[in-house]
Amino acid sequence: MSSSVHITDARFEKGIIGTDPILKKTVPHIVFAGRSNVGKSSLINSLLARKHLAKSSATPGKTQQINFFPVTVEIKKRRRMFYFVDLPGYGFARLSEKRREKLRKLILWYLEYSGVIPQQVVLIVDAKVGPTPFDKEMFGVLEKHGYQYIVVANKIDKVPKTHRVKYLTRIQEVFQGARVIPYSAKTQEGREELLNVLFR
Repeated sequence: MSSSVHITDARFEKGIIGTDPILKKTVPHIVFAGRSNVGKSSLINSLLARKHLAKSSATPGKTQQINFFPVTVEIKKRRRMFYFVDLPGYGFARLSEKRREKLRKLILWYLEYSGVIPQQVVLIVDAKVGPTPFDKEMFGVLEKHGYQYIVVANKIDKVPKTHRVKYLTRIQEVFQGARVIPYSAKTQEGREELLNVLFR
């Protein structure tokens, strides 16, 4: 699938842990949510065709703030700006219970009380692991508020092709009615499809 969408500029602007003037800007937000170690940063870098923009780490729970990336997109020869918003990963057991709860409250604050209505939320799940209870909780929040969202089955390259239908069906059964896109930051599978869906 070819894309009429071209990323012309992307950079890191700032990270926040609460109310901030950046939330008052009229730039549309595209939000990335997922559990720790689901490959969120790698997916963002892949989508933007930037190697090290979003900082990925071998240590889950590394992102502990809400990171904002202004992204300039050319769509059918017209340029528009969006914020890619990278939420902290949720559900990482090795963080202290107090720290996990603090991050959970930060995520819920952004989605429920910050005053921002995201243009789109990308809910990232591990294609092989499948939806976790934390993913289901996030799904419930998105449904409750009527947000537009897409489910991305990340790390699809780790699922044998003979088992793909089984794993994707399992995800689809949990997120009924949602569009599920298989994705691999490693092979770039799903990149053009996701760009087209986000910026159609």
